[in-house]
Amino acid sequence: MNPPARRIEPQSSVLLIVDVQARLAPHVLGAQGVEQRCIAMAKAARALDVPVFLTEHCAEALGATLPSIVEAVPGSHVIRKRHFSAMDEAELPETLGKSARRQVLIAGMEAHVCVMQTTLGLLAAGYECWLAADAVGSRRAEDRQIAIERMRESGATVVSAEMALFEWLRHADHAAFRSVLKLVKDY
Repeated sequence: MNPPARRIEPQSSVLLIVDVQARLAPHVLGAQGVEQRCIAMAKAARALDVPVFLTEHCAEALGATLPSIVEAVPGSHVIRKRHFSAMDEAELPETLGKSARRQVLIAGMEAHVCVMQTTLGLLAAGYECWLAADAVGSRRAEDRQIAIERMRESGATVVSAEMALFEWLRHADHAAFRSVLKLVKDY
């Protein structure tokens, strides 16, 4: 039985961008598209007062988050991690707990490792997860597709970045509509 259909609410959600890092991104299929969608989602989140959290896996080896993403959300919270699931680090559960937001929009790299394990950890902890499928990538297309299927079967709602942004907006009269529409048209 499927859970009841829910919409992602800007006042109840956070954006989590997982491991879009300098030395990893060049090896991920479609990395440029993932990067552009992450930037658009981050800028829209900022316009809609949705907190943005970034994770960095083994930054000493994989580098920092891509500068273009960091520039899109200056001062965003960066969680450094060694576990594949950011939920296995103390910092993400603590940070999410302080935010009191129970919906998580997820994007990043690699879909079949850190994105998937983080999503499974979030679901196990009772968070509602929306996976922006066009904003996640892996080195191999098969790994990405299998990961998306597994996350969906585990309870994540699979969306596109654009779907999530327009859900956050709700209507064309929203004060941020034009700026978000431009972000969508630019990627």
